[in-house]
Amino acid sequence: MVKGGNRLKAGFYQFNPTFGKKDENLKKVMSVAEDADVALLVLPEFFATGYQFASKDEVAELSEQIPEGYTTKFLSELSLKRSLYIVAGLPERDGNSFFNSAVLTGPDGFIGVYRKTHLYFEEKLFFSPGDTGFRVWDTKTGRIGIMICFDWFFPESMRSLALLGADIIAHPANLVLPYCPHAMPVRCLENRVFAVTANRIGKENRKNGQSLRFIGQSQIVSPEGKILIRASEDDEDLLVAEIDPEMAKNKSLNSLNNIFDDRRPEMYRICK
Repeated sequence: MVKGGNRLKAGFYQFNPTFGKKDENLKKVMSVAEDADVALLVLPEFFATGYQFASKDEVAELSEQIPEGYTTKFLSELSLKRSLYIVAGLPERDGNSFFNSAVLTGPDGFIGVYRKTHLYFEEKLFFSPGDTGFRVWDTKTGRIGIMICFDWFFPESMRSLALLGADIIAHPANLVLPYCPHAMPVRCLENRVFAVTANRIGKENRKNGQSLRFIGQSQIVSPEGKILIRASEDDEDLLVAEIDPEMAKNKSLNSLNNIFDDRRPEMYRICK
């Protein structure tokens, strides 16, 4: 999986999950991951359940505890079997609260969970705002940070992860707005990090007058803002790019400018 020095293969699986059919969706992931030559695999937001919940009862039925839940155990076992790292989004139950979460698993099993900070649209009806804060984990593939879908819209998300030392930002998503594929190169450039955005495709029309079309275009972007690979708008595909996480540790633009050393936080007026 890892070639030459610190280079590794990172990938995403873009597909069309069937709402409520966990086993069916997990089988699809298993079928493509079994033979994938990849060290880090990112899956979409709510990859095993589908996205458009119509009631709190549905959320309660499909959400799982982490790490005890079925889906997290599946991912941990897959990571162990294939000796790879996986980042994937799923609805989490914690007592009487529900979160839009993503887990990180690796060759040794479950590693950690991140709860989505910025909820989008009707997610606010069913889920609590994330309370984990942005987190970064040291792994054999580099330092991995996680954000989920709409988090990208807030520059503070990637900047927080970058300042925490992330080399690679895994970005499970269910994007319906058109902006993210064009904006992520800027986010990566201004923070000098890699990003793997794993979006889904297809449509969900489970509520009258609220048809959601997911835009696909999953992609991997370099710290130089280059799109290394991008999927189509409507094809299911597992795509892989070779990256060197060490590149993300270099924050210099030239001999006199370092994007982190040049920051002047005392001059930034943040309105609350």
